[in-house]
Amino acid sequence: MLTIGLIKEGKVPTDNRVALTPPQCKWLLKNRPDVRVLVQSSPGRCYSDAEYRQAGVTVTDDVSGCDILLGIKEVPIEQLLPHKTYLFFSHTKKKQPYNRAMLHTMMDRGITLIDYECLEHEDGQRIIGFGFFAGVVGAHNGMMAYGNRTGAYQLGHVYQHKDYRALIHTYFGLKLPNIKIAVTGSGRVAHGILEIMNLMDVQEVEPEDYLGRKFTYPVYVHLKGRNLYRHQVTGEYMREHFHHHPEEYDCLFPQFSTCTDILMNGTYWAEGVPRLFEWEHLLRDDFAIQTIADITDDKGGSIPCNLGDATIQDPVYGVNKRNREKTPPYLIDNIDIMAVGNLPNELPRDASRYFGEQLIKHILADLLGNGSDTLDRATILEAGKLTPYFDYLQDYAAR
Repeated sequence: MLTIGLIKEGKVPTDNRVALTPPQCKWLLKNRPDVRVLVQSSPGRCYSDAEYRQAGVTVTDDVSGCDILLGIKEVPIEQLLPHKTYLFFSHTKKKQPYNRAMLHTMMDRGITLIDYECLEHEDGQRIIGFGFFAGVVGAHNGMMAYGNRTGAYQLGHVYQHKDYRALIHTYFGLKLPNIKIAVTGSGRVAHGILEIMNLMDVQEVEPEDYLGRKFTYPVYVHLKGRNLYRHQVTGEYMREHFHHHPEEYDCLFPQFSTCTDILMNGTYWAEGVPRLFEWEHLLRDDFAIQTIADITDDKGGSIPCNLGDATIQDPVYGVNKRNREKTPPYLIDNIDIMAVGNLPNELPRDASRYFGEQLIKHILADLLGNGSDTLDRATILEAGKLTPYFDYLQDYAAR
């Protein structure tokens, strides 16, 4: 019999999401008699210990007897148990320096690491994640920031509402000014942004109309890869080629910056991918953007003026366009940035339910069975050693 453990989140600030909700654990126990589930006691989860107990799940402080440990964020070094299989968002695939010591410890302790972020379909699409709710919360926060800046309308914080359904009710009667919003990206984050655009009755328009027309109602344009990037020689956009050779492409977004009030950024970014704009663009007289919701939140990434994370309680800061320093938000000559690394924590129960559904539907059978190519491609460490799929991390993993 395999034992799965839901671990207590140890990273500070503590994440309140879970990989499996109490009803999902109950379903698992009923339908997989070969599986045992333990939940490590935690006061900070969006689902309480009592709710897990009511679902028939054992709650304990000791998960050392588990075979597979499911978390959300990075596990503190002192909490890593030797020779276990862990699943969590490790934030190591881009060689993030702040998690290098954690990877070294996992190697020393013979740990197998499967990263949720690397679980992909054959075409490269992510299988599970919290991206949709990151998009929902990020879009709401971006709209909230613009309302605070202009005084045209007012929105409260997402975390002040019980759940997603309660949040939606706050949009009834909301009247937005005649603004233009640019939405970038094509994954789950972008889908969450578009959900809020539709709920707020913002109308979609084509790129050419967005650039060339004025409207008497709020509109948004959805910019995907083919709208944002062009090969420097052929003038075309080829998705697969772009992902392998992004340095050969120019970004077309600056033309949209001249008529955009709010930018909702949902694009994936990695080293070599052209930024949406550069610092110099901020100083142009025709740069119109006042508020940026950088929902994918890469510091200094696709949004160069992302100076790092804000918090759920205080999600917006200003940036001085000339000296490039952080300021209080909503100052006239500055640009406002909404950048929060744990946006789904504002709707933790909804986000956890969605995440667990995808985990059960697409991953759990392989995880509890004989494995799969999908799992292999997401396994960064096997018993403490880098797998062939992550050979490129050799220098990062070296001492």
